[in-house]
Amino acid sequence: MDAVKVWTPYCGAAPAPAELLARWNLDPVLLAALVAATLAGGFALRPYPARRRAFLAAMALLAVLFISPFCALTSALFSARVVHHVLLTACAAPLLAAAIGTDRHRLPGGLAAWTALHGLIFWLWHAPPAYAWALSSDAAYWLMQASLLASAAGLWTALRTAPALAGVGALLATMVQMGVLGALITFSGRALYAPHLLGPQDWGYSPLEDQQLAGLIMWAPGAAIYLAAALVLLGLWLRDESARPQPG
Repeated sequence: MDAVKVWTPYCGAAPAPAELLARWNLDPVLLAALVAATLAGGFALRPYPARRRAFLAAMALLAVLFISPFCALTSALFSARVVHHVLLTACAAPLLAAAIGTDRHRLPGGLAAWTALHGLIFWLWHAPPAYAWALSSDAAYWLMQASLLASAAGLWTALRTAPALAGVGALLATMVQMGVLGALITFSGRALYAPHLLGPQDWGYSPLEDQQLAGLIMWAPGAAIYLAAALVLLGLWLRDESARPQPG
């Protein structure tokens, strides 16, 4: 039954390649929300140029993810959806965390809690039943996007005030959980995601090939972002330790 169901997620039905460039998402509610948030945040952060730039970059990335034809592409290809989620959680979220700054109170729960919460939410929404629900209901779709972004922003914000080595551990833990999930998706022997049983065929992929590509994206470049961040944080910690005056 799932193989013949026509899925119509928030971004619209799966497009064929020839129609992709015309598939801009001009939802007036979304446009109004993004414009209002951009204007309000840009105004509030005027005294903080670096934070303001980070916020505006995050809003620009969100516009690409949810307004441009890339939004429609995620209806066709699960691999595009994974890229979407990686950009949302590993690029937009740290930009928002940078915009928040370090002069605010620490988030409740601590770094370990945010790391666990984000990992749990990330796995939950990539479980086939939850994912199918998100692509069959606009409310569920936005719950998926909001929970992924909020939990990731919480993780990246907690990282900014945590001890360096704890931050390295959290980033490596996130890298591992994303890599394991990507590996499980890659090596599954069957197509798991009903909303993408038909769309990939217009793009020259079988559903299983599209799923394998999605798993590889999550496993390698997706997880690599967290590894790179961990190495940068570790390098900064080693630099600070070497510059610290030695006793005696």
